[in-house]
Amino acid sequence: MNGAKRFLNRWKTEYDWRTFTQSLGSFAVNVFFALYNGFLGVRHSSLWHGSICAYYLFLVLLRGGILAAGRAFARRGGRERAERKTYLAACGLLLLLNVSLIVPISMMVRQEKPVYMTLIPAIAMAAYTTYKITMASIHLRRRRRTRNRFVRLLRTVSFIDALVSILTLQNTLIMVSSSGGDMGMLPLTAASSAAVWLSTLSLSAAALAKGIREGTG
Repeated sequence: MNGAKRFLNRWKTEYDWRTFTQSLGSFAVNVFFALYNGFLGVRHSSLWHGSICAYYLFLVLLRGGILAAGRAFARRGGRERAERKTYLAACGLLLLLNVSLIVPISMMVRQEKPVYMTLIPAIAMAAYTTYKITMASIHLRRRRRTRNRFVRLLRTVSFIDALVSILTLQNTLIMVSSSGGDMGMLPLTAASSAAVWLSTLSLSAAALAKGIREGTG
């Protein structure tokens, strides 16, 4: 009982610790989705699932690296130069994550994404995605409260992940409701896909620019 109270108290009061704990859960989910889509990509010779597997592999590598670096530097401390270089390397990997989105986004725009669900599960997915983007948006603003650059970067990664989930959800709902044969939604999917990709790119560039400014300031 005391352990649960200590956990809840730490969850409420230690924002950096809570961010790392939440990111560990997200890391585990990313590993599962990478393996799942990799399996489907090999089994069905699917470019879509292969490209999504590549995206989640980059996400796993990025989140895992940030978590490991953040905890290591928190324990050691006093290594500002090494910490900044590690942060900049993570920002470079975040830019690669954006590059890995080009193939799946182009397939979604052309409505070549396979869909294996009916409308009801798609609506449930919409509810979860709404919660995910809401929480990611809240924490994207709250990240300014911490001086830990790795915590800020983890919150940026979470928001980018949520944006991609919205894009995937949009395409899924279009495919479910139109049976994949109506190309009338092409302008909407193209515009929204471009907006999401540019948003992820700008967030990544902003994180990198901030790291460079901190090193030269």
